[in-house]
Amino acid sequence: MSVRTEEAAIRPFTIPVTPEAEIEALRARIAATRWPDKETVPDHSQGVQLATIQELARYWATDYDWRRCEAKLHALPHFMTEIDGLDVHFIHVRSDHEDALPIILTHGWPGSVIELLKIIDPLTNPTAHGGSPSDAFDVVIPSIPGHGFSAKPRDTGWGPDHVAGAWLELIKRLGYTHFVSQGGDWGAVVTDLMAAQAPPELLGMHTNMPGVIPPDVAQALPIPGQLAPGGPPPSGMSSDEKRAFEQISTFYTSGAGYAVEMTTQPQTMYGVADSPVGLAAWMINHDAYSYREIAHAFEGQPVGELTRDEILDNITLYWLTNTGVSSGRFYWDNKFGFFDAKNVSIPAAVSVFPGEIYQTPRSWADQSYHNLIYYNELDKGGHFAAWEQPQLFSEEVRAAFRPLR
Repeated sequence: MSVRTEEAAIRPFTIPVTPEAEIEALRARIAATRWPDKETVPDHSQGVQLATIQELARYWATDYDWRRCEAKLHALPHFMTEIDGLDVHFIHVRSDHEDALPIILTHGWPGSVIELLKIIDPLTNPTAHGGSPSDAFDVVIPSIPGHGFSAKPRDTGWGPDHVAGAWLELIKRLGYTHFVSQGGDWGAVVTDLMAAQAPPELLGMHTNMPGVIPPDVAQALPIPGQLAPGGPPPSGMSSDEKRAFEQISTFYTSGAGYAVEMTTQPQTMYGVADSPVGLAAWMINHDAYSYREIAHAFEGQPVGELTRDEILDNITLYWLTNTGVSSGRFYWDNKFGFFDAKNVSIPAAVSVFPGEIYQTPRSWADQSYHNLIYYNELDKGGHFAAWEQPQLFSEEVRAAFRPLR
């Protein structure tokens, strides 16, 4: 569809078909990998284990089929629109049900629109997945600039607050007068910041990685990447709050090295752009729970619905679009605490998955989201919940926004 001015036109976009020569070149690069020595510990504490990445590389070079993912992408309606001088790619699927609620879903890193594909049909066609017609959504899934098929910023300033404003402009261009927003990982930060801006069109938000750390707790935590621990937790914490404090402390001291590198010097990651195996290792080392899931998938024991093919779909998209470094600049442009409270007053919903980096206490959610309309703790699922548990995740999104319909 087109909108009021030529400058704001929305253009249909066709996912390019990758030349066979490019796929063969990828396989050749994988096969030519120079491997390091095996880690000197029996676990993941030194990073991605040699056996795991070698099995990923073997499968990627010999058995994996990118054409299957291409066909899946080609089956969906894709569009481009220029916002603030940058082409933004997005998927837009309208529901056949009347009064469907528009929702914008934002991926994170090292994710892409691929991590959200399995929830499109449950949200737009809920009657086929155990829901009712009144649960239907019109789904909009953009690619963050520097990721996937969106253009790569050539200037600084495209942080999550800028993206939040761009998403609002996108929704308006689509002709929607109201909508809701959902996000995890970077998508959660974008969603929080959009909610803090409180545009009148935004009815409410849902997050599966809540930004809830109170200021006094944030001051006691270690600096991400700092090897030494931070200070003691503030006095008077409940057991749930202490658990969250310890989980965040552990992540900051031993799990956030990738974030430190991309926050400080993302341009240094030339190996990520040059080596497909280097890119894959960099991407699967996000958090301990997700790494274990990915390792299990390549051992033939997938957890939930996250398969080795889907993991490689996402990595291959990064490789083919050469977005390993450009996506890292999103960290450099960010000026906000990953998990800090953002002072959100619009209706907000929180889903707490047990494999997330930290389990959000209800008390912190109440303090951070001043109009908390939904809070639920799940018994399975992790950081990439929509990817791993799409049915459960879709049910959470439906339940979260029912009060706003």
